[in-house]
Amino acid sequence: MKRISGLLLTIIATLGLTVATSAPAGAVTHASATSQFSAAGISWTSSGGCSDRYTSTCTSFDGIRQATIDGAITLKRASGCGLTITGGTETGHASGTYSHWNGYKLDFARTACLTSWVHNTYTYIGQRGDGAAQYQAASGNIYADEGNHWDVLYYTCGC
Repeated sequence: MKRISGLLLTIIATLGLTVATSAPAGAVTHASATSQFSAAGISWTSSGGCSDRYTSTCTSFDGIRQATIDGAITLKRASGCGLTITGGTETGHASGTYSHWNGYKLDFARTACLTSWVHNTYTYIGQRGDGAAQYQAASGNIYADEGNHWDVLYYTCGC
């Protein structure tokens, strides 16, 4: 058995293969995400002043999808609005496939500019189960008005 394991490791090394550890394909680190957001002029805030993914009062970007980052940058450029992210991939949000935890969603502080942009640019598609008004971009991304912030689901990198 030891010989088979050694042979298997040799084959993997020879072919240049790697074994996946924990992050899903396309997942980005917190440091990479913050660098990209900073470069695009997008800010973020954390009620707890932290970035620990496992603390609900932190704002973390660990495990965020690159398409979600690109979507936020596209929104910033298209709308011309100042954007402040108030929620990322940290625990405490609703679960599901297209969730904050899985890197598909960001929360943005509600501003007059962003609200006007969403209302005037995207199509109203009705209320979510929790009563939040939803607007859909041509890209398919969904903007939900949660009262004090916008909950945005990025299926694609378009806004």
